[in-house]
Amino acid sequence: MGEQKPERALFSYAINLEKRVRRDHPLRRVAEVLDFSFVRAEVAHCYGKKGNVSVDPEVILKLMFLLFFDDVASERELMKIVAERMDYLWFLGYGLEDEIPDHSVLSKARARWGEEVFERLFVRTISQCLKAGLVDGRKLHLDSSLIDAHASKESVLKGPPELIAALKRAYEVTEGKLEEVSPYYKPVNESLVSQTDPDAAMVRRGRGDSSRPRYHHHRAVDDGKGVITAVETTTGSVAENHKLLDLVEQSEAHTATKVEVAVADRKYGTNENYVALAERGTASHLGDFSEGQTNNHHCRGIFPDQAFKYDGATNTYRCPAGESLYPRRLNPRRHTMEYAARPGVCAPCPLRAQCTRAKLGRTLQRHEKQAALDLARGQAHSPAAQRDRARRRHLMEGSFADAANNHHFKRARWRRLWRQQIQDYLIAACQNVRILLRHGGKERAVNLIALPGTGGWKGSSSSAQGYLTSFKLSVRRLWLYFSRALFGSPLLAAQAT
Repeated sequence: MGEQKPERALFSYAINLEKRVRRDHPLRRVAEVLDFSFVRAEVAHCYGKKGNVSVDPEVILKLMFLLFFDDVASERELMKIVAERMDYLWFLGYGLEDEIPDHSVLSKARARWGEEVFERLFVRTISQCLKAGLVDGRKLHLDSSLIDAHASKESVLKGPPELIAALKRAYEVTEGKLEEVSPYYKPVNESLVSQTDPDAAMVRRGRGDSSRPRYHHHRAVDDGKGVITAVETTTGSVAENHKLLDLVEQSEAHTATKVEVAVADRKYGTNENYVALAERGTASHLGDFSEGQTNNHHCRGIFPDQAFKYDGATNTYRCPAGESLYPRRLNPRRHTMEYAARPGVCAPCPLRAQCTRAKLGRTLQRHEKQAALDLARGQAHSPAAQRDRARRRHLMEGSFADAANNHHFKRARWRRLWRQQIQDYLIAACQNVRILLRHGGKERAVNLIALPGTGGWKGSSSSAQGYLTSFKLSVRRLWLYFSRALFGSPLLAAQAT
């Protein structure tokens, strides 16, 4: 019976972290697919040639990546456990006796570098997924989610817009003294401000929820494997439908592929988005925002707009009763023309009860680019669009749930908008890396299928069929071999079975 002596050795010369970290460790695979050394050239302008030597920027970026990759509670906690984790030490390039940096190194580096470095890290994960064949880029799913700011409801002050604006300017001056100047986001609540995080806006999640300081995270996900191709962070007061085109253009820039189909829920299905997608040649598989307005109790039993026939030659509408509706006024904000009948026409109409409940009669709104709007709305109501929206629920909700469960997504770690953008870039990068680790090896293995009769390994578009054929041939050869050994011939083996 062995006995372990608790005495510690005075010296250890033969410890090799390369051997201590197992070959299939996730961090080994992360180091293989993602090169963090690019950050040295990106932040070289942030450092001088005199003074104290800084911590290696590559180590700092890896530490912030680990913070979200393993969802460590805080930066202080991360620095405490780094010395206890041999896999962390190996990943950072540290030895057992190396000094672990202070947690303040991370916050100073974020303020010095800015958010562009983390955006480039996120874009690099997209490039790696592209190389592995995990991104198609032609069909894009879009959605958004509210993020609780790192501030309580009690920190919110309410007052006149002039007082709130003065307070925000004072916060900017104070932040400038700390050398942490950030681009201030303008569209926030005019009469409310959080003393803790002035960038966060007071927003509700739903009817039963109370308003609190929040940010809005906007995300675009590729249809193939759910790779995140575009993210943007705004204050909570910015509606999700305002960021559809920005996400589409950002995804096209990151993937170098034109988006052919955009898929989103009913909140994105506004006239502006329909027209914009139609003009750029992108199919609109968006839910129709107008359905929620026409299905309310005020519109039940009323003729829909489709019941009125438009005559392009006279620029008039023909109602179900045969009367004409003429252009009356232009709405410059909505880019629509209002059509109405002549005074006194709707009052004696026998179909009035089925046409309108308004005192002055029925009116119609026609967009200045109605042809593009009709095209996009027809695409949105197609069977293909309904299937894509069903898949969107699976992809987008799964992406947000994965971020919330594994990467600290639903609450901000830091304060101010630019720091929240850094958090979102890091979370998206972690999720893309995990998708790459989960599917990247399988996609590469598809190109190494042995096709029968080719005499070697070869890529094939019908690789699955080739693999199945090869498997069947192998089973058949094994059966013939054992049948000859047991029964002397395949014929006797068939009779025996």
